[in-house]
Amino acid sequence: MKQTTIRNLHRDLGYFYIGLIISFAFSGILMNHRESWHPEKYTIETKAIEVKLPSKEAINETFADSLGKALGIDDKMRRHKVDEDKFKISFEKHDVEIDLNSGKGEIVSYIKTPVISQMMKLHKSTSNWWIYYGDIFGLSLITIAVTGAVMIPAGKFNFKRRGWKLALAGIIFPLMFLFLFG
Repeated sequence: MKQTTIRNLHRDLGYFYIGLIISFAFSGILMNHRESWHPEKYTIETKAIEVKLPSKEAINETFADSLGKALGIDDKMRRHKVDEDKFKISFEKHDVEIDLNSGKGEIVSYIKTPVISQMMKLHKSTSNWWIYYGDIFGLSLITIAVTGAVMIPAGKFNFKRRGWKLALAGIIFPLMFLFLFG
């Protein structure tokens, strides 16, 4: 392939995907820190509650949904969870957490963070067309990386003399991280 063709392919794919690369990078950074805070949504109200709960065994999806309605929550229930001492219900716009022993808890009402929640949805989407588009995007990123590596002409900073060492280090680092901490 001619040097100008490689440069043109690298440039045009880079221009075409610049928005998606920035969106994925930004939302990926936010998702890395979702245990500390929830970038997709922000709290608009927190309300203390106290309810009488049945035994752990009697808490099921039907109970969780009806409790939500009794608490005045009218949006769709996503899931519920009972662990050792907490009962949690997640709705589209509310989260409920109740202590199983005392019945005390809170309702957290939130709204989606504009733009950020939509960008993060890109990472989570499972629709067929988006999966195929993501595959094409992934192949294009590989193409951008390879064309970027080979488009520097001969000299002391080209891929053959210096770039392969950095590329190898870039491959080894995440593999070490996976093996050591994964």
